[in-house]
Amino acid sequence: MTMANEATNVMRALRGLGSDSSSVRLRAALAVGTAPDPRCVDELVGRCAIEPDFQVREMLTWALTRHASAQTLPRLLGELRSELAQARSQALHTLSKIGDRSAWPAITRELMTDPDDEVARSAWRAAVVLVPEGAESEPAGVLATQLGRGRRETQLSLSRALIALGEAMTPVLRAAASDPRPHVRRHAIATEKLSRDPDAGFDFAVEEAKRIVLLGPSGQEE
Repeated sequence: MTMANEATNVMRALRGLGSDSSSVRLRAALAVGTAPDPRCVDELVGRCAIEPDFQVREMLTWALTRHASAQTLPRLLGELRSELAQARSQALHTLSKIGDRSAWPAITRELMTDPDDEVARSAWRAAVVLVPEGAESEPAGVLATQLGRGRRETQLSLSRALIALGEAMTPVLRAAASDPRPHVRRHAIATEKLSRDPDAGFDFAVEEAKRIVLLGPSGQEE
């Protein structure tokens, strides 16, 4: 392929990423991922921040993973400071898919406790993927401060992240199980139960945790 043809294809893809049609944007992201070109990285990242369609966002992320991390990481790390929640969330999501642990220092406490649930959930997943081996207690301690936060999906995401951190979760869950706030105790107990019996499911673990918080471990009302 000649340089002129390459330039034409890049321009076509960039125009497609800005189309009003989600199907056109999807095809453009697919095309960029199929034939990665560093000239498209800025547009891919920028589009992630504002793209309303979930499937297109996933394709944008895939396209970014097809580029060298040296090309994508600086741009993605910059997005973590964006005022747009979706920009932060998508950058974190993409970093977790790339899996380059050099990005770990950027997964800060502020991101893991971000007031936006989607940003926080993305940060939890990124922390699990990027934390260096042997340093799991650091994110576990931060994640434990979020126990009891949000609705079912947010709590399930947090439980999964804590479980994925392995033994680092044990001391923080044990401490949270004695927290004076009932909703924190319930979530901590449910997470521990889910870790021991994942086949039982999160909803069952939550119901069991409610019973324990209400009646105590012995099953008698406290």
